Amino acid sequence: MPEQPDIRDDLLEVLARRALTEDAARPEAVAKQHARGGTSAREKVHALVDEGSFVEYGRFVTAAQSDKRTRDDLLDRTVADGIVGGLATIDGHQVAVLSYDYLVMAGTQGMRGHRKTDRLLDVVSRLGLPTVFFAAGGGGRPGDTDIPLVSALDVTTFAAWARLSGRAPRIAVVDDNCFAGNAVIAGCADLVVATPRSSLGMGGPAMIAGGGLGDVAAADVGPLEVMTANGCVDVAVDDEHVVDAARAVLSYFLGRDDHWTAADQTPLRDAVPAGERTSYDVEAVVTTIADVDSVTVLRPEFAPELLTALARVEGRTVGFVANDTRHVAGAITADAGDKAARFLQLCDAFGFAVVSLVDTPGMMVGPDAERTGLVRHTSRLLVAGARLQVPLVGVVLRRGYGLGAQAMLGGSTHEPLLTVAWPGAHLGAMGLEGAVRLSMRRELEAIADDEEREARVRELTAYAQASSTALEVARVFEIDDVIDPVETRAVIARVVDAADRDGRLRGSGNPVDTW
Repeated sequence: MPEQPDIRDDLLEVLARRALTEDAARPEAVAKQHARGGTSAREKVHALVDEGSFVEYGRFVTAAQSDKRTRDDLLDRTVADGIVGGLATIDGHQVAVLSYDYLVMAGTQGMRGHRKTDRLLDVVSRLGLPTVFFAAGGGGRPGDTDIPLVSALDVTTFAAWARLSGRAPRIAVVDDNCFAGNAVIAGCADLVVATPRSSLGMGGPAMIAGGGLGDVAAADVGPLEVMTANGCVDVAVDDEHVVDAARAVLSYFLGRDDHWTAADQTPLRDAVPAGERTSYDVEAVVTTIADVDSVTVLRPEFAPELLTALARVEGRTVGFVANDTRHVAGAITADAGDKAARFLQLCDAFGFAVVSLVDTPGMMVGPDAERTGLVRHTSRLLVAGARLQVPLVGVVLRRGYGLGAQAMLGGSTHEPLLTVAWPGAHLGAMGLEGAVRLSMRRELEAIADDEEREARVRELTAYAQASSTALEVARVFEIDDVIDPVETRAVIARVVDAADRDGRLRGSGNPVDTW
């Protein structure tokens, strides 16, 4: 057996120091994190990326606290200054990944950790790499002493991360307390994935108490149920599935998937009730049109009257927006305007075609609605739609009324590359019954008997419906076609194929609003 060559002392020193950075060198800290239901930064990274693909940046960095800690203590307790990051692959696709390390001073942001982050974000910017950032941690760390500091407001990490908006896809994962600077990392990301263990807030318990606002438990600052309802979290998953969810969300930004299957499209013919007053689950329509097991609904508990989802059609990532008639009849509210506009910006920035499934009575109306800033917030959807550079395909499922329908279609039925309707659809300047009551007010007021008056309303509404069917609207060429619902998927795929000929479908690279 050949004799093994001697390892030089300098290499031995490097290997020994490297061993100190691994989780095996701090079993008690890792066990404590496991006991509270968490995982280490390295466990998260290695669970996310392809085995053996991780190229780490700054593994040997320690906290800037030589004045208050011994060298051995720095090496033992401030590993990597609380952040692990580098380049890797996910399913063979090049990505970047960063994770604050809750085992190191509760994942707080140290000054050298900021420098590491900035270095890696510069690489991300140069290469345009999709990035996953495990953001949980306690915010800025006040205890670093080796670097002259007064305010530390010259830290450039937040500007560098924010500047990537529209230039590189950024997924933030929150699976623990995430406060202050760490919360800003999440808030600036394109999409946020979070778990029931998370608590997300601009200030943690110490900052809240310091501001004279009382004692608040960390778990009560910004619990998941609050952050899903207010729209801060896009995807909520169980703790054990968080890495899989992050990988799934990131996959939409990693190119076309050649391995796809389609569902039977026949159920679409009966997916929408014939009567305008009967609600239904529009997510079922989306999941039927899209590739099997490819749909991720975003912000489902915020503005539920409008569904937004990433999915695939023939392997290509597509964004769906759809009115959900189970909530305020699918009207466009202020929150719905914000939700949809931001989603359109996301799709436009990263080159995802948009499919708009329309079934709306129009914009929400009334004094209560106006108090929400409806005029401005719903107009955001019109501006975002008009600025789209990616393909937009409009499908009127049942009702396409008023400005709400126009907003769902980029501002006009002729703004999408193609606008079609299903056979039972009706389109009009406003809801047909409302239009009858408004235009025929004097005639109706002259009818003294309530039952006779309502019968006349029904008669006139039926007449209006007969004049505003999808076929009548298509006859005067206000829409492009009326199709069998089973054709919807194929029509969408062909239009997007035409837009993407020779790989021409590209994202605008424009910034995406955080809200």
